[in-house]
Amino acid sequence: MAVSRTRTATYARRRKRRMARVTHHLTDAQWVALQAEWTGCAYCGAKDRPLQRDCVLPISRGGRYTLDNVAPACGSCNASKCNDEVTGWLRRKRLDERAFLLRHREIGITLAARFADEAQGDAPDGVSDAPDDATDGAPDDATSVG
Repeated sequence: MAVSRTRTATYARRRKRRMARVTHHLTDAQWVALQAEWTGCAYCGAKDRPLQRDCVLPISRGGRYTLDNVAPACGSCNASKCNDEVTGWLRRKRLDERAFLLRHREIGITLAARFADEAQGDAPDGVSDAPDDATDGAPDDATSVG
């Protein structure tokens, strides 16, 4: 089969290879929670448009679809940002860089704590990260050097 040599096809193949090289950890539940927390486009605040997943650090620059790297963006902002660094793009568009970064951090911390609690709650019965009550933290006699 002949390989298409158009620019679009070439870039699509490159993106597909980049996406295959990294592991993405953003679940559907996390995406819904992100949309709910931001209540609109993370960059311009538009609430009347469908939102897309936008990587704050673009995939082409080493980013991944993870809870701390994704922000909901309207199509206009997502297309405009392209693969630019978010801080430079915000300055160029004359958007409030500081407000975005603070809000992004707050939401990241909140959702990381929420999903960490849910992950611990999903542990099978009898499995816990907490130490057993029987151990007092002292080393066993067999393993102590002395």
